[in-house]
Amino acid sequence: MDPIARVVLPVSDAVPTGTTNAYVIGTSDAVLVDPAGRSSDLDARLDQRSPNAVLVTHAHPDHVGALEQYAAEYDLDVYARAGYEDRFERATGVTPDATLRNGDTISTGGLDISVTATPGHAPDHIALTVRDAADAAASSEDDQMLVGDLAVAEGSVFVGSPDGDMRGYLTALRRLHARAPEALLPGHGPPITDPAAVLSRLVDHRLDRERRVLAAVRDGATTPDAVVEAAYDKDLSGVRDLARRAVIAHLEKLAVEDALDWDGERARPIEE
Repeated sequence: MDPIARVVLPVSDAVPTGTTNAYVIGTSDAVLVDPAGRSSDLDARLDQRSPNAVLVTHAHPDHVGALEQYAAEYDLDVYARAGYEDRFERATGVTPDATLRNGDTISTGGLDISVTATPGHAPDHIALTVRDAADAAASSEDDQMLVGDLAVAEGSVFVGSPDGDMRGYLTALRRLHARAPEALLPGHGPPITDPAAVLSRLVDHRLDRERRVLAAVRDGATTPDAVVEAAYDKDLSGVRDLARRAVIAHLEKLAVEDALDWDGERARPIEE
């Protein structure tokens, strides 16, 4: 039995694949991660593995939809990211039993699940490293990591104001790249078998968009809408609001780095 079971769940939220991956970690006393919805497949996996806990990579609606139901039915201990308990409870309707901090470890069925804070896509976002507890010689190159919405095999991850932090997101990608894990198990889409290439692509994509945003401001665009028009060269039908929110996240990052002035409504180049 695979120690990490991936179950693809249809979701009604607007996500690129139309599905969210739930994971069941461990072959006994298992941990359920990101129960976005209820399915017979997920029920069967849980029945096989006798789960005792549930947690999420972050508390966005497309990752928590069935948490309350599964927690009650299987009498699961519910974990939330420390410092974000209220956010978790608003999203799930469940008061957490315990909290997780960066560096914490949950042990289950011979596996250690360690928590890494990866804010960016969401402020409460975490990644989970799964390792054989008995393998003292294991290195990060043997790790499998559940990365939620930090990375996807194809396309890009949405990072937008007010929930997203572009600076934090890029930092999380770079730190993950430095760890060189064997595989990434994302919240949407297939497993990522070449993490270095995918993480580099995601960083490059964000930096390219950042250059376009900064160039737009230097060329006279002052509002987010004007920056969107200048920085995107593709059809934004149906996603213009998302593009606007992503541009604001870029403007916020550039302002923190003193690359431009941004007052929350208008951007201006810094006078030299």
